[in-house]
Order: sequence, then structure tokens, then C-alpha cells
Amino acid sequence: MRQTFDEHADPSFGPRHLPLIRAKLRDQGLDGFLIPHEDEHQNEYLPDANERLAWATGFTGSAGAAVVMAEKAAVFVDGRYTLQVRAQVDPTLFEARDLVEGGVPLYLEEEARPGQVIGYDPRLHSPDALGGLKRAAAKAGAALKPVADNPVDQAWAAERPAQPTAKVVPHALAYAGEASADKRARIGADIEKAGAEAAVLTAPSSIAWLFNVRGGDVIRSPLPLGQAILNKDGTARLFLDPVKVSEDLPAWLGNQVSLESDAALPEALAALKGQTVLVDPAQSSAWYFDTLEAAGATVVRGADPCALPRARKNPVEIQGARTAHERDAVALARFLHWLATEGQINPPDEVETVSKLEGLREATGALKDLSFDTIAGAGPNGAIVHYRPTLKSNRRVRQGELLLVDSGAQYLDGTTDVTRTVAIGTPSDEMRERFTLVLKGHIALGSARFPVGTTGSALDTLARAPLWAYGLDYDHGTGHGVGSYLGVHEGPQRIAKAPNTVALQPGMIVSNEPGYYKTGAFGIRIENLVTVTAPEAIPGGERPMLGFETLTLAPIDRTLIVADMLTAEERGWLNAYHARVAATVGPKLEPEVRAWLEEACAAI
Repeated sequence: MRQTFDEHADPSFGPRHLPLIRAKLRDQGLDGFLIPHEDEHQNEYLPDANERLAWATGFTGSAGAAVVMAEKAAVFVDGRYTLQVRAQVDPTLFEARDLVEGGVPLYLEEEARPGQVIGYDPRLHSPDALGGLKRAAAKAGAALKPVADNPVDQAWAAERPAQPTAKVVPHALAYAGEASADKRARIGADIEKAGAEAAVLTAPSSIAWLFNVRGGDVIRSPLPLGQAILNKDGTARLFLDPVKVSEDLPAWLGNQVSLESDAALPEALAALKGQTVLVDPAQSSAWYFDTLEAAGATVVRGADPCALPRARKNPVEIQGARTAHERDAVALARFLHWLATEGQINPPDEVETVSKLEGLREATGALKDLSFDTIAGAGPNGAIVHYRPTLKSNRRVRQGELLLVDSGAQYLDGTTDVTRTVAIGTPSDEMRERFTLVLKGHIALGSARFPVGTTGSALDTLARAPLWAYGLDYDHGTGHGVGSYLGVHEGPQRIAKAPNTVALQPGMIVSNEPGYYKTGAFGIRIENLVTVTAPEAIPGGERPMLGFETLTLAPIDRTLIVADMLTAEERGWLNAYHARVAATVGPKLEPEVRAWLEEACAAI
């Protein structure tokens, strides 16, 4: 498995690198510079060469930003990373601020001064995000200036890793379920309906899905970094670094797709002069808009035309997800058996936990990669929502503590993501109460029925209501979309407090992961992946209702459940789920583990 930037990041990054960045700002006559986490492709998970925010600050989370001024600096994170940022970033150099409440725009309003010029790299910011930043700077009397030479890249040049060059390979129709030509034809028709003659695609997941290819440029995700121009007639131009073109790729793409060097992209965009071109202002950087408008193209702002079709998995992809989760469940059962036996006698540390689970997934013979770096939080580390153990932070779980393990795998037929919280020794009454509240929310969401047109934000309350009744909550979303051997985080659907206009639709895969976190003590999260099912009639009802089919198959720790807090319906859901786990996974296990699984899945 490839290392991630987390594993070789250094806590001295901020002290060492901040002066280098400021020197480059002075060279360019800038008073400040904006450093987003996102790269040129608006990726969440990045190749090491694009980890600018981590290199500048030391913060290695998957979402965030920083602003570097001549005399001050700030790093911005959301609720998942409030503890992590304190551990990774020097507070004497960077003020830690909330990414969501006010975020970078509020900071610019408060801290920028009249006449100051603050730089930004137009390749790293979407127009949607940039508009708010420009307005905020203007309120303070400052101005944002696009720069051709990113000062972070200049400061980093001597030791910056090379850009990835993983081969781009065909993704078989047996897994994709629909030929690329058919996808391109129907997406081309959508482009024409949007009033455009072509669309510029920059999201790696859209490139991978549309052309039925996969790559290895992005850590933990089989994504190729590239761009494409898709015409309304279904023909396309695909731009890739030539060294990434595998031997089979040209024939796989066919004669309706022109395979070109990434160096040819600026000229190709200029050739769109006089045409109407669709570009997603939330997914594509401002550079594309600037380049197209300078060339004389008419830009239509609209959603990436691949995003919604990609999220609605076809029957082949759904069956692949089922198969991938059943395979993954065997590794999970062996892992949870290990924790329930050896782990109770000689509790493991976090690094041992990560290694054990990865080894069991590798033993399936089908693992392509993890879908993200495994989160294994022992005791108080479990309260750090996106904690990832390192050799420095590694902690051994102790008797009477909780171990939170959030992990996932990439298989050719599907992507998995599952969280289980396990008690080592005897849990406290508080732990059991809070765990049961989280479970009640998980069951409420997993068993929900809802009409066509319902968004994830309308369902989010179901998962939180049991916690809210006790004055508790959690500071992350309840569900994110998941790709089909693509990214473990995928839009446009989500389940969260924040409003979302995209309705849940059949074939979408989302996570169901409420949690609870007590700082300095423990963390709890229960996560299954579910797929949205087609509308079905309910006896006596007037409208057919959508629902969820649970894909993840792993026992939930019964020692943490206060049975008396569950309703009869909740018990029924849990017992039916555990019976399904035992029946599906048990026959694939060796006798000792199967016997344990049957006991772990016994009715309550």
C-alpha cells in the first residue's frame, strides 16, 4: 500500500515553511496569499505533490484552508478537525478558525487592510468560492489578485514530490455496467439540453466514470488526473500526461475519443472560440472560466453533467457493491473476532489495529487499495473525528475503553466504508447509554421510508433526534455519497444539516453514520453504507416510498447496547440485521470465527 502525506508530515512544517512562503510573497509584492486544501482538480484526497496546505501548515485533514499574511496567518477547519488541528499546527504561527462559520471570507473582512493585495492561484479556486472571497476582501478595502506563479509551489520547489504518473487502464464493462459510448451519447444529449455545444470536464471521478477507466494518481482512490472536452454529439477529447497512457487505453477509448497530451489543453480551450461551453463553477477552477472567456467562448455555468448520472448506480454497479461488501464482511468478521478474543486479553495499540485489518483485507486477494487511511482511535483519540494514528500519536487501548475503527476498501466491483465502535473490557454506563442513542439514530435513518423528491437534509434529523433528546449532537454530516470503485466521498447527494437540493434517488449509495464524541474520553460512531431503493407501495398508503437497503454486513457490539432503551421496532431491526449478517457471512468463515459471529449476532 502507498504511504500518504499523513505518514511523513512533520510538525515542524509550519515553523520551517512559513518564512519561505512569506519570502516569496515579498518577491511578488503580495501582502498575503490564500491556500486552499483543494488542488487543480478540486480533489478532496490529494497526491502528495498537491498537499500544499499540509506542507504550509502541518495540518493533514481532508478539508481546510489557510491565509498567510505578512505578520499573521490562520488555518481553517470544520468540526471534524478541531482537535486534530490543535495537535498538528503551531498555534503561535497560525490562528485556528472555523471553516464553516464565517470561514476565510470573514477572516478577510476582519484582518485585511485597505490597499492590501492578496494573491490566489486561479487553478485552485472554483468561481463559486472565489466570488465570496473577492467580496469579502473588497469590504475590507483590499483586493484579490490572480497569480501565475504560486508562491507555495515556489517555496516548495526544492523538495516537492513529482506529480503522479500512474497508468490509466480500462475498467471492464462487467464492473461498469454501461459502455462509455452509451454514457457519452446520453450525457451529450444533456449538454445540448443545457444549451451548450460542449462541456469541459475536470473532476477525476467524472473522467473515470465517463470513459470507463481507472487510474492511481489520487491516494486511496483509483482516479486519473486529467481533463476532457465532451461534445454534444458524444465525441470527446481526453487530455492525459502521455506517460500515463497504458497500452490498452487507445483501443479501449475507440475512435470517437481523441487521446491528447495534457499540454494541449490550453490550445484546445482556445479553439472553443465562438462556442457555448458548459462548465461547473463548483467543480472546475476559475482558470477554466478565465481561459474560455478570454478565448471568446460563451460559458454556461451548470452542474457537471456526469455527477448525477454517476451517483445513480446501475444494476451492475449495485450488484457489484453487494458482492464487494460481502467480501469485505469476511475480513471484518475476522477482525472483530480478533478484537473480541485476543484483543480483550492483550489490547492492541492503534497501529497494530490498522495493520491487522489491512492484512485481513489483503487476504481476500481482491483488495486494490484502502478507500481511505484507516481511523483507529483508542480511548480519547476516538473523540477526534478524523484521527489517523501515527507512530508518534500511537496509543494502546486500555481496559474499560472504547476503540473506534473507521475503515474501507477499494475493490474492482465496489468501494466500502464502515465504522464499528468496540468495548475493550467493561464499558461504563455512560458509554453504553451514548452508544445506544447513536444506535437508535442509526436505526431510524436506516429504516426510513420517504417520498420521491426527498433530500438528505430532510432525513438528517432522524439520525440526530435520539441524541438531541439528551442534549447531545455531533459536528459532522450523517451521510456522504460513495462511488463505484471510485472516491469514498462522492456527491452530489449527502445527508447533513446543511441544505441540499439534490433529492435521493434509486441507485445512490450513501453512508449512515451518526456519532457521539466526548473530548478527552471516547468517541462513538456506527456506520453502514446503504443504497436507495426504488419506490414501493406501503399497504394502506397513498404514495410509493423510497427506502434504504443496507450493504454493510458487520455485527454491532451488543455489550454496548442498553436493550431497555430500544423500542420493539428498533430491536426488530437490529435482530433482523444481525440475522442477515450471520446467514450471509457465517458460511464463509472458519468454524471458530463462525461460532463467535453467531453469538455476536444473537437476538436481544
